[in-house]
Amino acid sequence: MIVSLYQNNPRFGKVPDNLDQLLRAVGPHKFDLLVLPELFATGYLFADFNQAFLLSDEAGKGYLFESIRKLAAEKNSLIIYGFPERRGKRLFNSSIAVFPDGQYLLYQKSHLFDTEKEIFSPGESGFSAFSFRGARIGMMICFDWRFPEAARKLTLLGAQIICHPSNLVLPHCPDAMITRALENAVFTITANRIGEEKRPGLTLRFIGKSRIISPNGAILAQLDSEQTGFIAVDINPELADNKRVTANNDLLADRRPELY
Repeated sequence: MIVSLYQNNPRFGKVPDNLDQLLRAVGPHKFDLLVLPELFATGYLFADFNQAFLLSDEAGKGYLFESIRKLAAEKNSLIIYGFPERRGKRLFNSSIAVFPDGQYLLYQKSHLFDTEKEIFSPGESGFSAFSFRGARIGMMICFDWRFPEAARKLTLLGAQIICHPSNLVLPHCPDAMITRALENAVFTITANRIGEEKRPGLTLRFIGKSRIISPNGAILAQLDSEQTGFIAVDINPELADNKRVTANNDLLADRRPELY
């Protein structure tokens, strides 16, 4: 299975421009799975709820979804991307997995970071794992990484690949995802962004360093903190089924949840 990610530097609020940037970047490439950053087409640092609401979409609707649905069909691939999800009068920081046939699955960010709490409601979807081309796939978003229960829950649900759309500003996550992959013996794909956004009283710089990591913690491919770009790796998802550490130790079988 060819898994890939795209690291971008979006222009805030310029959804068509950011989408065109994506299409140019991935156009020449073949892949089975593509992971895009959190809020990849809208930008991140909303001035207030109303601004975010204007840039939001209902799940499975709107210009952005239709454009990604078309790309998934053309590439015959699964595409996962982050977007502000409008549900009634509430907003969620969500990711959506779009299948080649146009069907989709939704995940709402469980752990909101800092000023996101001014804009979004805590996610209600919970974690889930689903199948695509024989692989089991799960989603989490950005700050979910700081809670090891998120990746562990996906692992217990059978995920072999954890897809992690992100807009990272803290320096710790890229290395921490090595630990998340290693402690769960899964592949992880962290798709981050670069660049800077400002609003009155607050400036954020995004750190890039998107990575694809193997179940043994090896970095299979990565980008730096300054470049946009596309990377891909051919993996065997079944390697994540082996939870053995030694002949006498299994990561899941040796757990003792009654003590935790």
